[in-house]
Amino acid sequence: MTNDLHAGLLTLDSHVDIPWPEGPSPFEDGPRCVDLPKLRAGGIAAVCFAAYVPQGPRDEAGHAAAHQRACAMLDAIAAMAPADGSGGVLARTADEIEAAFTAGRTAIIPAIENGYALGRDLTTLDGFAARGVRYITLTHNGHNELSDAAIPRRDLEDVEAEHGGLSEFGRAAIGRMNELGILVDVSHASKDAMMQAASRSQTPVVATHSCIRALCDHRRNLDDEQLDILAATGGLAQITIVSSFLRKKARSADLSVADIADHVDYAVRRMGLAHVGIGTDFDGGGGVRGFMNAAQAGNLTAELARRGYGRAELAQIWGGNFLRVLRLAEQERRT
Repeated sequence: MTNDLHAGLLTLDSHVDIPWPEGPSPFEDGPRCVDLPKLRAGGIAAVCFAAYVPQGPRDEAGHAAAHQRACAMLDAIAAMAPADGSGGVLARTADEIEAAFTAGRTAIIPAIENGYALGRDLTTLDGFAARGVRYITLTHNGHNELSDAAIPRRDLEDVEAEHGGLSEFGRAAIGRMNELGILVDVSHASKDAMMQAASRSQTPVVATHSCIRALCDHRRNLDDEQLDILAATGGLAQITIVSSFLRKKARSADLSVADIADHVDYAVRRMGLAHVGIGTDFDGGGGVRGFMNAAQAGNLTAELARRGYGRAELAQIWGGNFLRVLRLAEQERRT
């Protein structure tokens, strides 16, 4: 019965990395945590694949290299949906994600992790929007031109906060992202930056891969005040499955889907069901015992069902809430 329940859900994973430089084929069942065969085996209907750009020097050469890498990675993500129909479907809207699910095809949703890829040029956002990018994570580990990060890179900066949250450029970038229908991802941002982004954005912001600080005191996790502002502004906390975010100093083998469900439970109690989802961070560090790759996604559904979540609640957590926020971003889009 649980397998039937999972198979009937439009399941969306809001954050998966791709190997770079390009690694094993996404069309074959190989060493990646997420490839198309594993997605089909695990009943995952849609995935936000992130073009991850590590923080580097904040000069002209560094910004140019970051932009070039992001574009190359977006090309690789688009290649998962070839025109001959042999792979997934590039999904640029919530309706296209639902249509792919109805057709039994995997929806491929492009995203960018680290606004460093923008450099200091807002017009890069227009190019990313044209490529179908649906969210941009403001920072990674290290401050950039947009925002302070939750975790500074000590080899690049020696200050906890440079901008006091968002920079003037970051505030302008959020405004342009709203106009283009690109969601603001506040994972990795400092608390001040996250709170400012949630207040400033005309579209609800999303933490696409974070956990709960009350359960695991990690700088990357969201505290109760952050959860409250996400709920108040219509945003989402997409619970991730990185072991050190689920339990302090834990390894993947120390944890199970029950630990993920604990964070989901806390977020639901604090924020309400409409503000919680799943973003694994597979191939970027995510994985616990029993859910080490996309093929095992049903194990998390089974644990949540065991705790009393019914079909309607599971549908919201596994994808419905994220689709709601995507639609709000599409409605806000002006260009």
